[in-house]
Amino acid sequence: MIALLSDPNAWAALATLTAMEIVLGIDNVVFISILVSRLPEHRARIARQVGLALALIFRILFLFTLTWLMGLTSTLFVVFGEAVNWRDLILIAGGLFLLVKGTMEIHTGIEGDDHSAAASASAAFAVIVGQIIVIDLVFSIDSIVTAIGMAQHIEIMVAAVMIAVAVMYLASGPVSEFIKEHPTTKMLALSFLLLIGVALIADGAGFHIPRGYIYFAMAFSAGVEVINVLARRNRRARRAQ
Repeated sequence: MIALLSDPNAWAALATLTAMEIVLGIDNVVFISILVSRLPEHRARIARQVGLALALIFRILFLFTLTWLMGLTSTLFVVFGEAVNWRDLILIAGGLFLLVKGTMEIHTGIEGDDHSAAASASAAFAVIVGQIIVIDLVFSIDSIVTAIGMAQHIEIMVAAVMIAVAVMYLASGPVSEFIKEHPTTKMLALSFLLLIGVALIADGAGFHIPRGYIYFAMAFSAGVEVINVLARRNRRARRAQ
């Protein structure tokens, strides 16, 4: 462990792996931000803390069970000449979950049929935390399987995961507030979830979509939305004068 602190290669691996974990964590931040936007501010903060704490626990737990985790890539059966393993099934199930959840949230936003408002606050909180757990599992497995191929020392992997989750926690609050203050951005974020869901299903089916394309599309769309938000703010300011 001490030797790693003076090893430039270890620091380079830590920086690279941390950056990758932060990028892969964008999906999780968007999902958690949308879910907690339904809750009161104090409960939303607790839900974010619980969600990201679970993400950290899952990632570290998976890192210390590398043999079992890599076993998820062992072939279970073959369909049309394509090998299928547990990781593929988990990614497909997670992608379908995001598609269903995103579609339901978009329907609620358009129709205004918010059944969750009628539920008790504690029940709504429990449901949201449960949904965060489900998608944390999917994102954790996908993230750690990728990380295993990038670093040789588990200490570096754990440090990178802890730094990335800390950054995700700092970013999740502002993202949640921005989504709450600007309702149109929620539809954009939900569209991102649909896009991510399709990418997960494609990965599980053996058709890898380079994440760079997806993140570029997300960044471009977010940039356009920021311009729209600024334009609306300027129009309101001129009308108020």
